[in-house]
Amino acid sequence: MAVRPVLEIGDPRLRQPSPAVPSSLIGSQELEALITDLRDTMAARHGAGLAAPQIGVPLRVVIFGINGNPRYPEAAPIPETILINPELTPLGDELDSDWEGCLSVPGLRAEVPRARRLRYRALSPAGLWIEREVEGFHARVVQHECDHLDGVLFPDRLQDASNKRARTTRAIA
Repeated sequence: MAVRPVLEIGDPRLRQPSPAVPSSLIGSQELEALITDLRDTMAARHGAGLAAPQIGVPLRVVIFGINGNPRYPEAAPIPETILINPELTPLGDELDSDWEGCLSVPGLRAEVPRARRLRYRALSPAGLWIEREVEGFHARVVQHECDHLDGVLFPDRLQDASNKRARTTRAIA
């Protein structure tokens, strides 16, 4: 459908928690159009994932997937997945810190602590339940994208100032 502008840090819409997708939208053409726009926008910007609030749509919808992404050249492939109204459950207390960037926070990457393993449960676009246990980069991407649904950006996850490590980056054209 369309590559949409990505909202950037400072836009108050990124800080608003998103409401659940109502059951009346599941399987609708409106939801399919949103998913197509998310997919097109994510691909055009070389993202590993994208949440609906990042393109100005306040609904609990995320897309993620990676296969040979120039922003994450060493990342293992993750199949394209669309989650509607996701629920995350950490599996254990173990955290990993690793570098993250965000299409809504251009030019900044930082080491962010995240749950190493988690279970996610959500509806698919067809209204079927998806439930998976994941770890590592896959778990990191899911947590990052789902944070957007609650108005959280990755810099909010940085621990105390003594532990902050960040760097600026050039945009990938």
